[in-house]
Amino acid sequence: MCEVMVHRGPDGAGFHSDDYAALGMRRLAIIDVAKGDQPVYSEDENVVAVFNGEIYNFRELRQELTLRGHRLSTEGDSECLVHLYEEHGPDLVHHLRGMFAFAIWDRARQRLVLARDRVGKKPLYWRSDGHSIWFGSELKALTRDPGLRREIDLVALDHYLTYLYVPAPWSIYEGVHKLPPGHVLIWEKGKITIQRYWRLDRTPRAAVDEQEEEERLRELLLESTRIRMVSERPIGAFLSGGIDSSAVVAAMAMQSKERVKTFCIGFEDSRYDERHKARLIADRYGTEHHELVVTGNLLDVLPGLAWHFDEPFADSSAIPSFWVAKLSRQHVTVALNGDGGDECFGGYRRHVLMSRARRIPVMPPRPAAAAALVGSAIVARTAAGTRQRRLGQMLQFIAERPANRYARLMSCLGPEQKWAIYSDELRSALAGADAYRMLEQIFRESSAENDLGRILDVDTLAYLPGDLLVKADITTMAHSLEARSPFLDHHLMEWAASLPSALNVRRFETKRLLKRAVAPWIPEELLRYPKKGFGVPLARWLRGELREMAFDLLTDTTARSRGLFRAPAVRSLLDRHMSGADHGSQLWALLQLELWHRAHEVPSRGPACGHVPR
Repeated sequence: MCEVMVHRGPDGAGFHSDDYAALGMRRLAIIDVAKGDQPVYSEDENVVAVFNGEIYNFRELRQELTLRGHRLSTEGDSECLVHLYEEHGPDLVHHLRGMFAFAIWDRARQRLVLARDRVGKKPLYWRSDGHSIWFGSELKALTRDPGLRREIDLVALDHYLTYLYVPAPWSIYEGVHKLPPGHVLIWEKGKITIQRYWRLDRTPRAAVDEQEEEERLRELLLESTRIRMVSERPIGAFLSGGIDSSAVVAAMAMQSKERVKTFCIGFEDSRYDERHKARLIADRYGTEHHELVVTGNLLDVLPGLAWHFDEPFADSSAIPSFWVAKLSRQHVTVALNGDGGDECFGGYRRHVLMSRARRIPVMPPRPAAAAALVGSAIVARTAAGTRQRRLGQMLQFIAERPANRYARLMSCLGPEQKWAIYSDELRSALAGADAYRMLEQIFRESSAENDLGRILDVDTLAYLPGDLLVKADITTMAHSLEARSPFLDHHLMEWAASLPSALNVRRFETKRLLKRAVAPWIPEELLRYPKKGFGVPLARWLRGELREMAFDLLTDTTARSRGLFRAPAVRSLLDRHMSGADHGSQLWALLQLELWHRAHEVPSRGPACGHVPR
């Protein structure tokens, strides 16, 4: 965690403290444990850097820098940043292969450079008042500043209730921003410029030989896994039994001189338990396999989990992720995972649905409005999971443009559901706000030639950094465990982005090329299993051990005083769920929001919500 302020005064800009040693960032030591302290300096100490993450090509960079005459005093990766900056300025990001968030202060130019890795593995928050700039690797660091008014950004709140996370560039607090993945921020002479330095080109390659592509995929995955196995600390892997984590474990086992340590979480409810799948891979490669059945008291876990997440976060798979990280940390300090496989190769059922939906023409405005109106009326009057509800949702779906069709598939609460629970004040404050606009923009700017490529862009630029990577970073770092993701190597991702769509999703098959590429590594029955994901029995939990907590936190005086939601609408949602309808995801989002408010002691906006920043 780091918080630094840079202030521009009459004598120029400078760090809040003249002591560069005050600019420390707590980073889990994995490489050069003995001498890897921060900050790091150039030879003349005119350039100083703090850094969070890992640079996997640091050995090659060190060799190049030494040949250019730079003197390096450590054996690790951090020191490369200041010397690369001396060579390339802010363009140093193009030379890095890894996960990172860093800050570089150039004293001679009075310039601050902030940068975040290509896909958003590591977070970076910042705010500025026009004269000074604050930044940190955790939002908690910035909230220590008494000058920050911790007021909820209502647009960010609207995005959270739509997608279950707060996407960049928003943060949950007004005036605080997340630097988006693949971007550089430069603060110089009091002026801020933000530039994108990386985005996938999804223009498909010409005709390809499928067997050659399979072989190339295996080569890339082996190489990206190998460079992530460099560590001075014990290393292992999360193993869910899915194709992605299984492929990573196979790649590790084929390149490791020691038995690979693997970790798996299970549930007593067989519908959510996939330990038997993980054991197939563990047995095949003789891993040192560890399992944990989730039986802990959720009431003890949830408040602490809400504290670890700096912003409201309602992906319920954070719970098993938290537990598997806790289990793993008992044995290792670094864990590889399968994150990114679905986003690179089209692995979600929604990808199949959108691929099939391309045959449904976009409706003209008037029929579309009529279909949406009828669909919304049906949804409002029917129970979740019923045929009537699905019919209403289908009418809403086909009434939309392709980007909004996908947004509906990605939504926890759609526009109609949010409107039903929002207070009058929140409705007024959010008039004109549209959470789907973010996905529409990604769709519109994508270089892909079809909707499947465009939705993979949406997943890579929104869902992956906003949800999956936040979950992985927070739950692992809560236990001082570092997560590494071979599928998110940018060389592999750039290669995968140019694959023809038919190699990824064909008819009802997902991840077609990946499955064929790793078929020699993985038991055949694993390739046939339907994808489950890291699910939890959420609906049952809310009717059982979390029932009292849900009613207490969502209906008490404290929750009502926030002025955000209609109390009768929230109570109705609870009652309908307890009566058998499934509103688990919506209630979970509201519960996590309230838990976050209380864990971070966020002041209430009161009955009048205020304005929305434009």
